[in-house]
Amino acid sequence: MLKSWLARLSNDNIQGEYYLTDVIGMAVADGFDVAVHKAADETEVQGINTRQQLAGAERIFQRRQAETLMDQGVTFLDPARFDLRGDVVAVGRDVEIDVNVVLEGRIELGDRVKIGPNVFLKECRIGDDAEILANCCLEQAEIGPFSRIGPFARIRPDTRIEDHVHIGNFVEIKKSVVASRSKINHLSYVGDTLVGRDVNIGAGTITCNYDGANKHQTVIEDGVFIGSDTQLVAPLRVARNATIGAGSTITKDPPENTLTLSRAKQVSVDGWQRPVKKGK
Repeated sequence: MLKSWLARLSNDNIQGEYYLTDVIGMAVADGFDVAVHKAADETEVQGINTRQQLAGAERIFQRRQAETLMDQGVTFLDPARFDLRGDVVAVGRDVEIDVNVVLEGRIELGDRVKIGPNVFLKECRIGDDAEILANCCLEQAEIGPFSRIGPFARIRPDTRIEDHVHIGNFVEIKKSVVASRSKINHLSYVGDTLVGRDVNIGAGTITCNYDGANKHQTVIEDGVFIGSDTQLVAPLRVARNATIGAGSTITKDPPENTLTLSRAKQVSVDGWQRPVKKGK
């Protein structure tokens, strides 16, 4: 019956609006009894006619979601500054969430997870005792126990970070696996890469995974040390316990237990003068 009544609604009134309450008169006219139901919460029946009212309703909804998570043991530093745009399907004990955190899609949080301010998580699984520091963006990623991500890190889809891994500031990981106890702490891009255990990747390292037409994989085996400002041109395999000297561009597979580097000859030029700023 509701469908037929809705079809008969008219906006022939001063405001030019459709009123759902007109259905009551239609029901009475069609011989139906009308009973009263009292809402337990006035916000259930509040009107939404402006963008301001819509925003207010959204905050009510988000507050309820935060309260549900608090009932499950989550601590919010400020529940008024939290948005859940999906479903937290699993939440562990003593989880802590800072301000301006957005969770989207299906989210799983282990025990004692800490999420810093201004963090965006989409379709992620975060393991026990992991910490996501401020201003990180993680999408379709799995973070292992006791790992630390950020601040200002981006973890892109199809990435798995195992236990006790450090991913630092301004590091981007894409479609990669980073195994236990490895560290990528500063200003690096790691894409389409398998990173072994106990690997240290220095600041400014790039896996050059795209040749302009196709993506290629880099494999970094256990115990590798990669110096700062290194380019690893895929496809490439860096063998176990290899060391790559800083400032190198590596295009051939480095052997295990060796130091590999590529650098141009350093030159000092006598009598060279720095350019000076010209006067106006």
